[in-house]
Amino acid sequence: MMDMGNQHLFVDLSQRGLDVFTGDGSQDRIVNKADVKGLNISRNLLTFLPYNLAQFSGLVELDISNNQVAIISEEIVQLQCLKTFTAKNNLIDQSSLPKNFGECPVLEVLNLSGNSFVDFPIQLTELQNLKFLYIGGNFITDIPREIGNFRRLELLYLGGNRLKTLPVEIGALSNLQTLALSDNKLQDLPAELTKLTSLQSLSLHNNLLTTLPTQIITLSNLCELSLRGNPLVVRFIRDFAWQPPTLLELAARCVKNQHLSYSLTDLPANLYHYLNHAKKCVNPNCKGVYFNSRVENIKFVDFCGKYRLPLMQYLCSPQCRTSTHSSSSSESESEDEDSRLKRVLLG
Repeated sequence: MMDMGNQHLFVDLSQRGLDVFTGDGSQDRIVNKADVKGLNISRNLLTFLPYNLAQFSGLVELDISNNQVAIISEEIVQLQCLKTFTAKNNLIDQSSLPKNFGECPVLEVLNLSGNSFVDFPIQLTELQNLKFLYIGGNFITDIPREIGNFRRLELLYLGGNRLKTLPVEIGALSNLQTLALSDNKLQDLPAELTKLTSLQSLSLHNNLLTTLPTQIITLSNLCELSLRGNPLVVRFIRDFAWQPPTLLELAARCVKNQHLSYSLTDLPANLYHYLNHAKKCVNPNCKGVYFNSRVENIKFVDFCGKYRLPLMQYLCSPQCRTSTHSSSSSESESEDEDSRLKRVLLG
């Protein structure tokens, strides 16, 4: 089927069988392949890209979904106008993509969901213009630090993988508006996630989360948060083991709490740097600090007037816990209405 509307040519050859590009003359019916802007060759039992794909030099959209493609040949990089590439539900893995795949100059939308990726393909992080990346329904266990290269990314779909952690570099995705992390094995989230100031939708359902970073309340643009199927929804953890501070930490706390001056000329370098890594207790009624010995505490925050969600915070000692619980209610009541979530999905 050909659509000549708007002076663009879109060709739909889906479900036409293996011969759509291999010998029955189907491709010859396209008068000028360079004029084709959109090509759909999904559902054709293809095991590789057509040998003459590069002849479609003006191609903007390409859909090869629901085939049996295991190798993406280098012809894909020759499509210099390609903006949308959909290759979901194939047999593609990290070795299937050409090493120079990152050289696709204008690619903005990439869908690799439902394939066989175990490792996140590093070539993708070289796609400078990518805005929408769908790579869910795979077997990915780790995300590389190079994820921070996606400075223009607006949507990242990683649902249905095997992720246990996220790299802190994910906080560099300043344009990200939608982040889907559902159906993974995440046990916690990096605090850097709260640097995603453009984030509007965060899907976290069906993971192993017991808490959320306290700073998530600062994401003023976040209006949808999905949390169902996490331990934090069905049970709230209140008590954590308290490891007494070492003599080193007790001494360092005294130096910081008493505001004693120190410099590299007074102390060994390792002690100097240790003192500079002191963290303030989050209890507003406490002026203390901590280093390695801290109390993990749950603070319940009312996001939208209906749900009180548990957020992790760290205190310098168990004695700080009582005052933080008593102050949580007044703090939640004083939150600006514009910064509260409009939709919290717990079930």
